[in-house]
Amino acid sequence: MRRIRGLLKASHFIPSLIVSTIAFVFGVHYWWEGPAYVIAFTVFTGQLVVGWSNDLYDFADDQKHQRLNKPLVSGLITEKYLRTWLIFMVPFSLFANMFGPLGFKGGMLYWLGIGFGVAYNFYFKFNFLSPLPFAFAFAILPSCIAISKDVTPPTWMWLGGALLGCAAHFINVLKDLDEDRQSEIQGLPQIIGKRASIIIAAALSAIAIVVLVISN
Repeated sequence: MRRIRGLLKASHFIPSLIVSTIAFVFGVHYWWEGPAYVIAFTVFTGQLVVGWSNDLYDFADDQKHQRLNKPLVSGLITEKYLRTWLIFMVPFSLFANMFGPLGFKGGMLYWLGIGFGVAYNFYFKFNFLSPLPFAFAFAILPSCIAISKDVTPPTWMWLGGALLGCAAHFINVLKDLDEDRQSEIQGLPQIIGKRASIIIAAALSAIAIVVLVISN
């Protein structure tokens, strides 16, 4: 039970749950409850890959800042244990998404979003392009479900998702912004500071809501 708790914490469970819930809602809209549960599960497996790779990469920095809420730092799980599960989860999630309700096209598109998430962990969070992976990943999430039903995703879906993804990035970084700067993590929020990040996040969220309301 201790290790399971550690794996869930390393997945960044709340954000992963939110993303999976969004997938479920769109799954119900384009499919029905049965496939929607499967879609939510397969999407969650992809979020595990993003979260686990993030905690593995950030382990040294998390130790430096004594982030005891991180399971690797607190000792809930070991690097070897988490890496073993990550190695298993990558092909499992890829297979589950391509051969589940999302189908080959929808599953591969979703995994493109996962690729952006992993790329953020290893590259984009260190430079001013840091919002881009969030924009692409959040635009892809609902769109891949539409594509699974041979529906062309409307413009509002791509645009609204991208705007909300960027807003989520600015909000998510706030809690560790000062420590990130100490570690020379220079994503766009770290460059512009907390106040500007809050303003931008609010503005992007407002624009996204307007886009969604006007389009529906």
